[in-house]
Amino acid sequence: MGIETADDAAVYRLTDEIAMINTVDFITPPVDDPYWFGQISAANSISDVYSMGGRPLTALNVVMFPSKHLDMGFLKDILRGGHDKVVEAGACMVGGHTVDDEEPKYGLCVNGVVHPDRIITNAGAQAGDALILTKPLGSGVLFNGVRSGKLPFKELERETLPSLASLNAKAMEVALQYDLHACTDVTGFGILGHLLEMAHGCNAKVVLEYKKLPFYADALAMYKKGETTGSNKPNRAMVAKHHLDLQLSLSTAEEELLYDPQTSGGLLLSVHGSQADELVAALTAAGVQTAVKVGEIIEAPVGIVVV
Repeated sequence: MGIETADDAAVYRLTDEIAMINTVDFITPPVDDPYWFGQISAANSISDVYSMGGRPLTALNVVMFPSKHLDMGFLKDILRGGHDKVVEAGACMVGGHTVDDEEPKYGLCVNGVVHPDRIITNAGAQAGDALILTKPLGSGVLFNGVRSGKLPFKELERETLPSLASLNAKAMEVALQYDLHACTDVTGFGILGHLLEMAHGCNAKVVLEYKKLPFYADALAMYKKGETTGSNKPNRAMVAKHHLDLQLSLSTAEEELLYDPQTSGGLLLSVHGSQADELVAALTAAGVQTAVKVGEIIEAPVGIVVV
């Protein structure tokens, strides 16, 4: 797997039994708290290995930090958050690289392994598959709501940040026990952008049930208050170039949630339709807090129908 598709990571076969997964990701601080920043960014980076069906082995820090303007204690807490998340994933933090910059940025270069015959891509969905989402949506506007003072940080810290910092390991571990045909993690392109990648990957149509979508508390309220993100407009423009059919009446705020960019979002799993309910139950039993069937793949020209 290389740059030919819009997959989450590259995969290079070493032997008949082992393929190496390579990925890198880094972000600017979604919140001011450095330890949360480190955890969320690390979980976001590691997620790309899980989304390919793999197991993370090693991680390298990727750091940009304004050492002349911020206390080095902040950097220590960022790295501590990333380290703790790598350890939780069962991987090894083996080094990294740091440069001085005007704004903090942090992430990981992660290497993992997967069996060459068991690689999961975002292009393998099949007509008749059900789509299951494993984390709520709406984190992008919540971050900006805290920055603008419309939302107290303690509200974000109560449920949203623990969810974003949680690893997608358990969700993928459970999903691999079923007929999993495709997967991607929902990040910066929003739910519609990543569904569009899936639709193009399998040359079929996605039916998305809006009322089934899980959203973080206060996300809709932030859009109603006029908050937005810098990614909503380009995400909307990207989806508009393809066939989108909104078959229900949504308010402007409700529609914006479809384009909201996620950081360390959940997995979007495409599984045989007959196994969907059983998988949702298994995910819930395994402790995955959000596991919801949100749509299906149908045999039709590429596009997205929101019902």
